[in-house]
Amino acid sequence: MKRYLRIAREALLRALAHDVINTSKATAYSGMLMLFPALLVVTTLVAQVEEGSNMLGDLRSIYEQFLPVDTLDLLQSYMQTSRAYSSQLMLSATALSIFAGLGVMLSLMEGFRRAYSLPEGGWGFWSRRIRGTLLLPIAMVPLSIATLVVVFGHQIELWMVANAGHDLRHIVIFFWRLARWSIAMLTSATVMSALYHFGIKRKEHWLWVAPGAVAATLIWFPATLAFGWYVTGFADYSRFYGSFGAGIATLVWLYITSFSVLIGAEINGVLYRERQHALGAKIE
Repeated sequence: MKRYLRIAREALLRALAHDVINTSKATAYSGMLMLFPALLVVTTLVAQVEEGSNMLGDLRSIYEQFLPVDTLDLLQSYMQTSRAYSSQLMLSATALSIFAGLGVMLSLMEGFRRAYSLPEGGWGFWSRRIRGTLLLPIAMVPLSIATLVVVFGHQIELWMVANAGHDLRHIVIFFWRLARWSIAMLTSATVMSALYHFGIKRKEHWLWVAPGAVAATLIWFPATLAFGWYVTGFADYSRFYGSFGAGIATLVWLYITSFSVLIGAEINGVLYRERQHALGAKIE
């Protein structure tokens, strides 16, 4: 336990020294530019499916577990216009999502470099951007699959409720919901591991980046729930920012997300230096 506390303390101190606060701000800004176009594309595609209306309701209930209140209301009010279904808008939204997503990855990769105390210029200008672009599907595909599992999991849950015996119904629901959210947590940790593994110019084994991925997930998940509870119960951003309140709350949530990812990288950086010192001691 003392070792874990020491690693956490050192990671926090190094995070402050590496200007994680401003890096998180830059990441959150790019994430804000990416989020709404990406949600627009996803919800528009889902709406074209035969059961799209039901799936949109499931998607909304899932996103509301993480996104601040009224964030999706902004998107929904915009989608009610006919422009939301035009091919030109879909292409523009997709291009903007990719461009802004690249900004997210580049900011995170810079944070990872600082966490590992690596020199600047490890990758060339285009190599860095190509790698950042490739990281987008690496991160988005598992998250999309996890979202589908949770969405269709709700339909499966309804079927299980209808067919389970009265005595076992609550037990079945409990374990099924536990499995659904366990998959979501595992997917989050897997995505974090992929970002740490491919986002630095070092050959880091998957097991070596796992501690930071688990730590980032354990920080992000309760922090997101706590922020949602705070926004719902206490904070009213609309009083200060008017119609921009939901956007400001979303930006803060993205900042929390970015900060969690970068703290996980700092933990991996601390462990990386410990391995390097241990290896140097053995050589001597």
